[in-house]
Amino acid sequence: MKKNQSRSVAGRASATAAIALTALALTTASGIVHAGTVIGEIGGTKISIFGILDAGLLYQSKSGTKGKAKSSLETSGITPTIIGFKGERDLEDGLKAFFNLEAHFDLNNGMFHGSGDADGTGSPLFRRQANIGLSGDWGSVTLGRQYGPALLAHVGTEARGFKEQFSNVYAWAYNQYAATAGAVGTERNTNNDVGIFFNNAVQYRHTLGPVNFGVLWALGGKSGSTTNNSAWALGATYTGPVTLSASYQVIKDEDTGNNNVKHGGVGIAVPYGPFTFKANYLNAKNETRSGANVSDVGALGLGIDWKWHAKHTATLAYYNNKDDRNPNDKTTNLVISNDYAIRPDTTLYVQMAHIDAGSAATIKTSIVAAGIPAVGESATLLNVGLNFAF
Repeated sequence: MKKNQSRSVAGRASATAAIALTALALTTASGIVHAGTVIGEIGGTKISIFGILDAGLLYQSKSGTKGKAKSSLETSGITPTIIGFKGERDLEDGLKAFFNLEAHFDLNNGMFHGSGDADGTGSPLFRRQANIGLSGDWGSVTLGRQYGPALLAHVGTEARGFKEQFSNVYAWAYNQYAATAGAVGTERNTNNDVGIFFNNAVQYRHTLGPVNFGVLWALGGKSGSTTNNSAWALGATYTGPVTLSASYQVIKDEDTGNNNVKHGGVGIAVPYGPFTFKANYLNAKNETRSGANVSDVGALGLGIDWKWHAKHTATLAYYNNKDDRNPNDKTTNLVISNDYAIRPDTTLYVQMAHIDAGSAATIKTSIVAAGIPAVGESATLLNVGLNFAF
């Protein structure tokens, strides 16, 4: 995700997410990994490097308070731009040790991407992953900064697979930012980055038949309390004739231990010939550190993928996001796109979104990386770019 808004409006704290969460990313027993190239093997330890570079042109018909058109070169249209390293070594009795290091940077300027962590506006070197772990037939345990299992559960059911532009990766991230990234003495949790990446975390993952699931606990590290500043997350995906997903996570206040964020989701994806029909619903409840309700955002995404050619996949998606506590904070969105896989690791993409924003729309209901293009108005955005993976 990109970073164009100031922290005073809850920032352009980004995700993944996210995600980090495309067909190039696979959820496995040792967490999220990417196709990589082995660059060395010493004493049975394999070290790999991987990366994704993504940039394109973005035009939007309205922007800012005056609603004028704007064009720009933007990083990360369908995936984040990342570079990472991973390693694995066999131990004994089927046990393996592994590590993941994954950095996030912006291709349009070469800078490390800023984070949504509460402890400042810095740009951490390994924003997305910095962890080690053990895996075996019993599953895996990962220690360190890592992806939470809740978001990962929905990659296959979200209308656009949590693409970095024009998807509900932003409804996810921005609804878990404002209630956790405040100044000292306000709503704050230093162990999560927009509800996608978690610090000081322990996660167990396993696959049982068609079900893959994860359980994560981010330890609070606060004297006198085992709950203050902590977070926990659950996520599960069933992969069979259809794909089903479910998740829930809670992020607690640094000082009061209040549940500042309560976030849940369910989803389904149904394949039918060259089509895949998707439906995903997310709900985020924000509170102040004292427990007063702030927002209650429901984010509905419906999508159809159509693989109309061996190298082309078209997607039509509809998003309806609304804060039930603030009825004019809402957007309805229509997205159409086509990904042309020139080869499996190189994609030329074009995507267009029409955004209809309510009179009090905020980033909490946005599907656009930079937030609402024009509050109370409609806007059209067109993004054409190239995605290069290795």
